[in-house]
Amino acid sequence: MLGLEAWVFWVAIAACGYMAWNIGANDVANAMGTSVGSHAITMKQAVLLAAVFEFAGAFLVGGHVTNTVRKGIVSTEVFQSSPEVFVLGMLSALLAAGVWLNLATFLGLPVSTTHSIIGSIVGFGLLVGGVSAIHWGKLLSVVMSWVISPLCGGLMGWATFTFIKRTVLTSWNPVRAARKIVPILIFPVATILVLSMLYKGLKNLKLDVPFNQALVIALLVGVLAHFAMRIILAYKLKDIPRKRTDAFVQVEKIFAYLQIGTACYVAFAHGANDVANAIGPFAAIVSVFKSGDLAMKVPVPLWVLALGGAGIVVGLGTWGYKVIETIGKKITSMTPSRGFSAEFATATTVLVCSKLGLPVSTSHTLVGSVIGVGLARGMAALNLRVIRSIVNSWIITIPAAGILTILIYLALKAVAP
Repeated sequence: MLGLEAWVFWVAIAACGYMAWNIGANDVANAMGTSVGSHAITMKQAVLLAAVFEFAGAFLVGGHVTNTVRKGIVSTEVFQSSPEVFVLGMLSALLAAGVWLNLATFLGLPVSTTHSIIGSIVGFGLLVGGVSAIHWGKLLSVVMSWVISPLCGGLMGWATFTFIKRTVLTSWNPVRAARKIVPILIFPVATILVLSMLYKGLKNLKLDVPFNQALVIALLVGVLAHFAMRIILAYKLKDIPRKRTDAFVQVEKIFAYLQIGTACYVAFAHGANDVANAIGPFAAIVSVFKSGDLAMKVPVPLWVLALGGAGIVVGLGTWGYKVIETIGKKITSMTPSRGFSAEFATATTVLVCSKLGLPVSTSHTLVGSVIGVGLARGMAALNLRVIRSIVNSWIITIPAAGILTILIYLALKAVAP
């Protein structure tokens, strides 16, 4: 048993819950921000939908085995001979990342929770192990995502909304155009979502479907969705409104349904992937308390997954509205067709970049997609002041979280027995 008192363990539980709460408050806007901003759903409906899908993603497929040091940024050899130092370091990292996310959420800034925990662990690694303890190549790939994620998301968002605008929204009869184009759009939407789910989401349920097989299943679902949508639209849009404004209302209602479906998928995928940012360091602490040794990967008890999932849901319900307002209203004005373009662009970009091995952040990709959708309507449609604040927050996330971790670690070390 380590020489640390039991209070460290209970503080670590609280820190894990605090980090999960902040992930819910800041990051869940990724899934629901554009849907609320476009008025496809209300804030209450967003919280309910996100609660169900985020918790399901976190609890059902949220990493039954997780990396102890996120993304392998810091060499664990530095801590092998001193597990007590490692425990205090992971505790400091959780608290510092939580505090940084807390501050960003207060300011309404969407930052990457993954980058926050990585910055915290880098700060701890530099303090204890020096420059040689950091895997700089992997850290560079994180920095590259600052450019790759918003650029790819922006291009995809711009292309998607430009296509919808030219084929549906500016056509002489938007309802007839929607009846023709939406079934064509639903094919890639259903294919991408199913492929993402099979490729990324189900591995932890031991349903590791090979990519080629997943692609065939996804294409079949895409074809089925195409024909189902043709039947639905033929029934729903059989009356062509005389007024152009009424036609736009009907068309936007269709895109609202598509947007909600995409948002639910993003919430599920987010819960599955990002809960590890809260439970990874905590699972490492639990493992050290049990065995006294460090391990690169450790099993995660179900109650820890439940704690992380519950923390995310509570965070969204209490403070999620702050970042949702930024994503959904402050960068550019949203409608269901624009929100759908941004969500679809984000899901597609994250899947394609992951498959190509390119480092991407879901938060950065979504912000890039929203900017791309706004750009399709011209520079005047964007709030450049808000965009500048968001980019600045991305750049300082890693150093800010790292410095906070060092300060918290030194404080904990001073009071620890």
